[in-house]
Amino acid sequence: MAISRELAGQKWVLLTTAQTPTNIAVIKYWGKRDEDLILPVNDSISVTLDPSHLCTITTVAVSPDFEKDRMWLNRKEISLSGARYQNCLREIRSRANDVEDKEKGIKIAKKDWEKLHVYIDSYNNFPTAAGLASSAAGLACLVFALANLMNVKEDHSQLSAIARQGSGSACRSLYGGFVKWCMGKEKDGSDSLAIQLADEKHWDDLVIIIAVVSSRQKETSSTSGMRETVETSLLLQHRAKEIVPKRVLAMEEAIKNRDFVSFAQLTCNDSNQFHAVCLDTSPPIFYMNDTSHRIISLVEKWNRSEGEPQVAYTFDAGPNSVLIARNRKTAVSLLQRLLFQFPPNPETELNSYVLGDKSILQDAGINSVEDIESLPQPPEFNSSSQKFQGDVSYFICTRPGKGPVVLPESESLLDLKTGLPKNL
Repeated sequence: MAISRELAGQKWVLLTTAQTPTNIAVIKYWGKRDEDLILPVNDSISVTLDPSHLCTITTVAVSPDFEKDRMWLNRKEISLSGARYQNCLREIRSRANDVEDKEKGIKIAKKDWEKLHVYIDSYNNFPTAAGLASSAAGLACLVFALANLMNVKEDHSQLSAIARQGSGSACRSLYGGFVKWCMGKEKDGSDSLAIQLADEKHWDDLVIIIAVVSSRQKETSSTSGMRETVETSLLLQHRAKEIVPKRVLAMEEAIKNRDFVSFAQLTCNDSNQFHAVCLDTSPPIFYMNDTSHRIISLVEKWNRSEGEPQVAYTFDAGPNSVLIARNRKTAVSLLQRLLFQFPPNPETELNSYVLGDKSILQDAGINSVEDIESLPQPPEFNSSSQKFQGDVSYFICTRPGKGPVVLPESESLLDLKTGLPKNL
């Protein structure tokens, strides 16, 4: 099918650049009741992370000169033939509307979007496929950017149902703050979408520290892992029907009331049960490692010594820990404990070992690697407590953050004249 005569022979590139955050589930999504539509077996709840520290930036461009759809991810060209990308492209194109850029003299009719091709350049500022929900941020950013480029009128909740068809947890990255993915009941998935429970300002005391234990790609992908769990785990069925519905209601109340004790208990319990479900899979799936277990032990000992939770931990499908501190003072103490037990290798610079909000380092009195070496032993540690130098790749300090935004043209990853990545 050819484009209309009005567009034929024209030379222009129209583009949009967007930034979308990642999110971390505190009530986990694991298991699909429909593989093709990506419909989950239970509701889930997440915290959106500050996009200043963890985000995907995506530029999408359209031109009559483009002969096929193309995509670059983290500066390498990848195939767009997969069903997940195709689903998102198809759904957004079907909802496109007329677009006019009077300043550039560009007009695109609704009927032309099905025939025009797009170039996509996407970049994650955190490890891809390592258990930090890179696909969530990536697919959400793709859908959000395409929707803006093609003048799609659907609201964020409706867009989340499209992003869900690319990556389940992507639907939760269409909002900032605290987000619920409603599993829905309809067979067509029309009611399986995200809603915002509270924005990022609602509970801005929280501080989040991520320990990146490994940035390597997972041995078992989330997609195949979920499939195996659904097929073999009796515990998953019990969890989805009996446990999660009650936890979701309790978590909504904890977030509404900013009740950290309940929030922490629910978060830790649900993370542990998710990994128990993975172990209940045949063959068992191991996403955590020894370092993950040591971090859990560190938090549990500290929480018990204080008499109530100071920190919540949660692990997605990977060994990296996401630790949520009740306030900044607690986060400072948490970072000191983490650095005491998991100091950097001698050749590692402090600036590359603690990323994100580095002001927490200053509050902790740490200005150099030498300051880490002189940290006092935490009171709940015993004399035989070991240090595990080099077991953590780096830490990211962050907080609950806002949802997706459109960036100015100056932030584009694609060249405005050619539509190709600027770094090529």
